[in-house]
This record gives sequence, C-alpha cells and structure tokens, in this order.
Amino acid sequence: MRGAHRRRLLLVMYILLSLAGAWTQKAGGCPRWQCPVHSECVDERSCRCKAGFASSDPEGLITNPIGSCEDINECLQKSLTCGPFATCQNSEGSFHCICNWGYKLASGAKSFANKSENTCEASVDSGVTPAPSGILTVTAAPGNLPKQPAAVHPRTQPGDPGEKISKDVNECTSGQNHCHPSTHCINKLGSYSCVCRQGWKPAFGSPNGPINTVCEDIDECSSRQHQCHNSTICSNTLGSYKCRCRPGWKPIPGSFSGPKNTMCQEPPLPTWTLLPTAQSQSLSRFSIEVRNLLKDFDPATANYTIQKVIEAMDKLLEAPVNIETLNPIDRHQVATQLLKYMEQTLRTLAPFLPKGPFTYTSPSNTELSLMTKEQDNKDITTVYHSQAWVTLNWAVAAGAKSSESGYSLAGILSSPNIQKLLADASMNLNQSRDILEERFESPVLNVSLTLLSNVNSIFLTNTDTRKLASNVTFNFSYSVGSKKRPREELMCAFLDTGDDGNVRWSTDGCSMNGTLCHCNHLSSFAILMAQYHVQDPRLELITKVGLWLSLVCLLLCILTFLLVKPIQSSRTTVHLHLCVCLFLGSVIFLVGIENEGGEVSLRCRLVAMMLHYFFLGAFCWMALEGVELYFLVVRVFQGQGLSTQWRCLFGYGVPFLIVVISAAAKMDGYGQQTYCWLNHKEGFLWSFVGPLAFIIFCNSAIFVVTVWKLTTKFSEINPNMKKLRKARVLIITAIAQLMVLGCTWVFGLFLFDPHSTWLSYIFTLLNCLQGLFLYLMLCLLNKKVREEYRKWACMVAGNKYSEFSSSTTGTGTSQSQTRFG
Repeated sequence: MRGAHRRRLLLVMYILLSLAGAWTQKAGGCPRWQCPVHSECVDERSCRCKAGFASSDPEGLITNPIGSCEDINECLQKSLTCGPFATCQNSEGSFHCICNWGYKLASGAKSFANKSENTCEASVDSGVTPAPSGILTVTAAPGNLPKQPAAVHPRTQPGDPGEKISKDVNECTSGQNHCHPSTHCINKLGSYSCVCRQGWKPAFGSPNGPINTVCEDIDECSSRQHQCHNSTICSNTLGSYKCRCRPGWKPIPGSFSGPKNTMCQEPPLPTWTLLPTAQSQSLSRFSIEVRNLLKDFDPATANYTIQKVIEAMDKLLEAPVNIETLNPIDRHQVATQLLKYMEQTLRTLAPFLPKGPFTYTSPSNTELSLMTKEQDNKDITTVYHSQAWVTLNWAVAAGAKSSESGYSLAGILSSPNIQKLLADASMNLNQSRDILEERFESPVLNVSLTLLSNVNSIFLTNTDTRKLASNVTFNFSYSVGSKKRPREELMCAFLDTGDDGNVRWSTDGCSMNGTLCHCNHLSSFAILMAQYHVQDPRLELITKVGLWLSLVCLLLCILTFLLVKPIQSSRTTVHLHLCVCLFLGSVIFLVGIENEGGEVSLRCRLVAMMLHYFFLGAFCWMALEGVELYFLVVRVFQGQGLSTQWRCLFGYGVPFLIVVISAAAKMDGYGQQTYCWLNHKEGFLWSFVGPLAFIIFCNSAIFVVTVWKLTTKFSEINPNMKKLRKARVLIITAIAQLMVLGCTWVFGLFLFDPHSTWLSYIFTLLNCLQGLFLYLMLCLLNKKVREEYRKWACMVAGNKYSEFSSSTTGTGTSQSQTRFG
C-alpha cells in the first residue's frame, strides 16, 4: 500500500513538473503575440515561416504581429522540373507533379514528387486499345503543336524480309495520319485516334476520337471554367488561360502575374508629408484635399482622380501666399517635393487608365501626357503634348526590373506655375566651372538664370533613372529674345538636390543640340538662358570711371606739351608721344574691349591688334625716356641724346614690327570670346608680356646706372652745382614716372591666378589712373606749367598778366634760376 501510494505521488509530481517546464518554455521562448498561420516561434521576439512558406524578410523571420507567411509557388522556380509530359501543380506549402492529359503514370498513381519519379506514358482512353507490355515510347511532333508520344508494339512494326509476321504501322510517327492540327494523334494496334487537346473541345457537330475530329479552343474565362482569384482578371489563351493582376494591382510576395494561382493586392497610394521647416496653411489644405481624393479612389474613375489632383496642385501654385514667405531653401525643397509627389501619384494611378495615350490640360494650362504600352515593346516611342515631347527606347521605360502588370509607363507633366517657387534657384557650376573659364578665358563669378519654358517632370515605370541605358531626347516649347547678349548660353537644365539639401539647376549628364536636349537620366527639366558674369561689377565701375578720368588728364597733358612753349624740349617730345599712345589705347579699350557677339570677328581682331600696338608704343616711349635720362646725365659732362627722327622710328616702328610679326605667325591669337585682347592660349600673350618685361628691366638698369654715376659726379665735382641739381630733379621725376608706369604692369605680370581679388583691384586702380598720375607729375608739379596756366586763366578772366607779374614773375624768375639754372 505504501509503495503504491508512493508511486502515485511521484507520478503526480512528475506530471506537474513537466507541465510547469512546458509552460515556462512557452512563456519564455515565444513572442507574446501569436505567431501567424504557417509559422512557428523561434524565440520570444520572432517567428519563422514553415517550409514552403515565406515572409518579406529574406530569412523568413516575422518580428511583428502584422506579418504573414505566404505560400511559395515552387512551380515558378526554374530549378524545378517534372520531366516530359508532366505539369507542376502548386499546393499550400508544397507542390506535386501530374501527367498531362492523355498520359498516366505506369504505376497508376495520380501524382509524383519530382522528375526522377516521372513514368508518364500514353493513355489508352477515348477508344485507344491498350498496348501490350514491352511497348516502346516514341515522340511525335505534328507541326508546332505540343509533342505527343505514341504507343507501339514491337511485333506490329514492319518486319525484316525473312519474317512472316506483319507488324503494326505507327501512323502518328510516320505522318500517315489525317488528324486535324487542333487534335493530337494517339496510335493503337492497327489504327489511330484523333483526340482534342487539353483546353480544347470538339467543334459543333464534330466527334472526339475519329480521324475527322475537329476541335476548338475552350474559352475558360467567358465560360467561367477558370480558377483565377478574384483579385485577378482571366485572360484566355489557346488551350489555356492566364490570371493577370487587375490594372494597378501587384502580385503578392512570392507570386507572379500570369499563372493560374496568381493572387494580387492593391497598390499603396503615396502619402504627402510636409517638410518640418516648411509648414503653411496652403500646403496643409493641399495635403488634406489630395489625401481625401486618394482615400475615395475608385479604379473605374482614375482619369477623374488624376484631373482633380492636378487641379489641386494648380490651386496651390496660383496663389502660394504662405509658400512665397518661406526662405529660398525651404521654398525650393517644397517645389521639388511637390513634383516628386505628383510623379509618384501619377505613376500609381496611370495603370488604372486604358492602355495607350492619355492627355489632359487643366484650366491653368498644366498639361499631362501619359503613354502605357506592353513592356516587351522595343520600339522608339514619343510622348508629347503642346509644351514638350520626349523620345525614348521603350525598353528604358521598364528598366532592368520587369513590371508585374506587363505594361510600362512614360509621362510628362508640364506646370507653368511652379516657376514662382524656383524663380531664384541658383546654378550648380561645380562640374562645368573649369570648362566655362577655359572658354571665356576669365573667372566665372556667378550666373544669372532666366526660365524660358515650363518646368517639365518626366517620369517612367522605371524609378531608377539616375543612369539610363540609353539617352532620352527632349524638346520643350520656349521663346527667346531676338538679340543675344555676350556670354549668354541656352541650356537644358534639371533640378538637382545636393548633399546639403539645397536645390540647384544643373546640366550634368545633359547636352543641347540646337533645340533638342539629350540626357542620360530623368528629373524635372526646363530650358534656361544663362548669363555668365566674368566681371566683378565693382572692378568694372572702377575701370570705367578711372579710364574716363585718365582720358581727361591725358588730353590735358597733350595740350600742355603742345601749347606751353617754355617747357618744350626733347624730353617733352617723349612725354607727348607717351601720352598720345596711352590716350589712343584707353579710348580703344573703352569703346571696343568687350566682345559683344561672343564670336571672334574681324572687328574684334583689329581692336586687339590696335590695343597691342598702342600699349607697346607707350612702353617703347618709356624706354626712350630711360635713354633720354641716361644721355641727360652724360650730356652734363660730355655728349648729346638721340634725334627726334630716331626716337619716332623706335617709338612707333618697333611696336609695328612686333604686331606684324605676331599677326603673321598666329592671327588667331588676336581676340577672345569675352574680350578683344590677346589670346592666352599657346603662349601668344608673350608677344606683349615679353617686350614689356624687357623694357621695364632695361629702364630699371638705366636708372640704377644713372643714379650711381650722378652720385660719383657729386663727390668729384664741386663747381656748377646748379646743373647737378637739375639732373637730380630730372632723375627723381623719371624714377617716379617709372614707378607709375612700370609697377602698374608689374602687378599685371604677377597676376597669375585670375581669382586673386586683391591683386586684381591693385592692378585695376593703378592702370586706370595712369593719366592722372602723369598729369600730376609732368604738368601740375612743373612750375613753368603752373605759371602758364595762371597766365591763361587771367586771359580768360579778362585781367592783364602784367598787373601782377611784378610780384610773381620776379619771384618765379629768381626761384627758377635758383632751381634750374
């Protein structure tokens, strides 16, 4: 008794402990939520689909309660085959193979598992006599119909000449049958039968089996003999049918559009999400309106929904009061987000439209054009409306990934009102700046953009359009002014969002040939007129004001040297011609330096040659100034300077010779696309820089020698100090002149980097004020010139010079004698 009681007690404890362990394992090993059907728990966070089922996760795991396990259609896997005369049939979680109609397994079973178990052989139904054991199976192929076997008995084949037993003739393989192409032949002993194929039925009044049998296709779709899911549409084929997804629907994961077990799901409609930094009442109203349209979407009225979405966008853009108050970055992002959202919406709704072209023009002139065609189509297709057209290879529309519906889409949305949001969008010059600066031979500071066309969004079924297999050609409607300004360029640009989130126009991957635009990617495009600015407006103002001031001062210098008799000398002649060269060069610079047309014309080449000549002439007369100074110091003690004829020959002849040689060697070196000046390419600029550097170097050497020699004379000679003082004054004046004229161009020689702002400003200021500096040094600081100016002023005022000459002339004479001797 005690032993039995003890055993019962131990048994109860064992059961309780087992149950507790099982409960603990369940509570700690599975998720709190119930694993979906066809799955089993893995741990307390996930479940795994059973064999034959799959989830959206690559590993088959389900980590949330809304996940599901869908049946894997093994029959769609290319690696699976059932062998000849057999068909794969999918089942929930598995599959099996069955013999085709007219065939059966040798074992008599209804199905088998794989190719290795395939023993399908011809059936003897429909009046066909069973073949004896030991039959041989041969294949008959009447026309292009499916291959069918025929049962043949060895003893009924035509025998050898020595045999006495006749053998059966296989009419199915020998071609001696009269079966209609809609039937297939089955051989039997001494005869054959013509039986309708699977999916076919005897035509009206025709038997099924005799040699005169004629069959017709069974329309499983209209006769409702199909097994298509209600999410698909039945499509009849010869001898069978297909189940395709409804327009706009997509197959569920693991399924394809076409097989009889296809199951589809509704497409997810896009949702409009406002930018966190771009909140506005108009955007909120638009978002709510579109959300309501899509919530009540009916596939039968897809065109109505598309029209209402476009009209909602027009209403938003016609009075974007709240949007226009946003900062430019947010406003540009709203524009690109709106275009992207419209593309997604139209891409989702378009499959519900009838196949072929679809166009719509809203009351605000927003135009939409869509084209839906079979994705297998390889034709060159054009999609167009009144504002734009696009031509592309239709294979590009689908891309590398095939569309589940079997159709591809291409569309153009043209909006005239979205320009308000993109009016001040800048241009991305990162990729093209070097090319532009090489073309204009000058730094490109910025670019002004003018939109000439509507903004056109081009979209396809293929969403990966960053790099297309072949270029797409566009043509947009736009208008251009009659006169083209310098450095203007017509371009086909697209909206590009950079890594920093800023939206800019860009031309990367696009080129323009006449009015056609070719791109290797898709986005939102427009035709722009770009005005490149290669001049700093402040530098341009300084240049023009400084040159006009210099022209006035140079003209005063010329008149002074011609009319003031007391100062006329050999040095005055040099100064006169120096001012003439600078005056003429400055006038030509102001009038003709800009290349208005952008093309290097004959006028531009002549302007460049004259500027080359007159500026070289100015430096040659500067060299003569140095020579004159040298002879002046020597003449104090021993000799004379050059004659006027030699000076003119050198001052005007040498520049003429250099220009002639340069033009003969390379005429194309004169003129640039931006300025009428010497071309920087192939070293042609050295025809000016070389002589300039040589003259500055020689003048510097002459001044050093003359100053050294004058210092030596001061220590050796004590008498006649007046001449030495005069020479000293002339040397100081000449050195100051060298600094003014020489150093200004030295800054130009060191201006290797055109982006160096401070060097550009120094060079511009000093060169534009050359005339002012010369007038100050050569005229206003000369006492004789001042006396002459005073005399002219008195004559103009009506006073006689003699009235105050007693107080001024005497003083002036004594001072003149003291200073110049």
